[in-house]
Amino acid sequence: MSTEDTQEELKEESKIEEAEEVEESPEDVEAPREDAVEEEIVDTSTYLRTLLERARVAAPQLSRLAASVKNEALVAMAEGLEEAADSLLEENEKDLEAFDANNGREAMADRLRLTPERIRDMADGLRQIARLRDPVGQSSGMQERPNGMKVGRVRVPIGVIGIIYESRPNVTADAAALCLKSGNVCVLRGGSEAIHSNMAIARVLSEAGQKAGIPEGAISLVERTEREAVLELLKQDRFIDLIIPRGGESLMKLVTEHSTIPVIKHDKGVCHTYIDADADLSMAEAISVNAKVQRPSTCNAMETLLVHQSIARNLLPKLGKALTEADVEIRGCDKTRQYLPEAQSATEDDYGREFLSLTLAVKVVKDMDEAMSHIQTHGSRHTEVIVTKDYGRAMRFLQEVDAGAVMVNASSRLNDGYQFGLGAEIGISTTRIHARGPMGLEDLTCSKYVVYGSGQVRE
Repeated sequence: MSTEDTQEELKEESKIEEAEEVEESPEDVEAPREDAVEEEIVDTSTYLRTLLERARVAAPQLSRLAASVKNEALVAMAEGLEEAADSLLEENEKDLEAFDANNGREAMADRLRLTPERIRDMADGLRQIARLRDPVGQSSGMQERPNGMKVGRVRVPIGVIGIIYESRPNVTADAAALCLKSGNVCVLRGGSEAIHSNMAIARVLSEAGQKAGIPEGAISLVERTEREAVLELLKQDRFIDLIIPRGGESLMKLVTEHSTIPVIKHDKGVCHTYIDADADLSMAEAISVNAKVQRPSTCNAMETLLVHQSIARNLLPKLGKALTEADVEIRGCDKTRQYLPEAQSATEDDYGREFLSLTLAVKVVKDMDEAMSHIQTHGSRHTEVIVTKDYGRAMRFLQEVDAGAVMVNASSRLNDGYQFGLGAEIGISTTRIHARGPMGLEDLTCSKYVVYGSGQVRE
């Protein structure tokens, strides 16, 4: 999960919905446009095959482009987004009008919404990526073997990357930019709830990029919203080299069960903050409030607060007041409710739950061992934080806690590609293989061996 996911949208992604048939009288049916008729007669398999063949052809062309060409394209794409801001907002409004934000789906609605500021942020992210060092062609150095042969490794693009994600339209720009800079073709499949926004953004990026020298098909968006398109996409191992799903448990299960393509998962974020016995209480309050309140609908927001029993009496009343004033609903254990009687009683299901809202589970623990045991049991190995002044315990927490990012005296909200200096991230990987944590440019490349010989043969 950089960098930011919900669960509700993934339920929609993971279930097959049957369309309801609506009876229409002939006079109610509009005459179809020519392009609409053509679209209707192309089945999903044929549509995807055409799109993916074009993407595959673009891959070697893109991999050979100079960094200067890619950087110029990124700047042009950023300018294109800013110039098209009004039309992007209009298309986003279509998605928002069609989206039902009731019944606990407010977090997803927030992710779906574009604003002038978010469009500027997308453009700024593209410009920042343009300023980063191109990882393609970087060498790890050459080693001379006893026979005089020189062996080394260089970074190369992965090839064609398929990205399946939820409602956030900014992922379309972030993913396209990172793939472009790292020399990869991207095939994007966003959620159906953001189809108008994603199509508009992808169109701007693709047109601006091609004018700057990027091959056609380098940025490809699957515009089919039917469920079968995802299942079909996951079987295209002849054309796609890697699948990156961004979302929660249901989407991860769907992708890993059906994909014949290697997968790097970007799973849900059940993030903990543990306040140690000798923590600075002012620091602990500031970090905790920021981690929960700053943007609760993201995967790196704190979902559970663990407090050492020796400081609960001094910390929780003041911290609880600050959280309550920020409209946070606190669900606490029995010990927590001794100091915060207004808190609701937490259930076992509240621990290990990704709320993605202004709801927080709180538990008082007897020591750091209990805190780490709780994290191991309930965490999603995304982001874990300790607040402490004790160097030894901080180092032990860093060493023993298993997560993509383990942090000392800092908000979990800082686990983000931009904050880590990577530029916009493709997501926050919870996978152990190849890449973990925020995935930037280098994580979107692999390596190949290069060998320089002078006539050596194997004896």
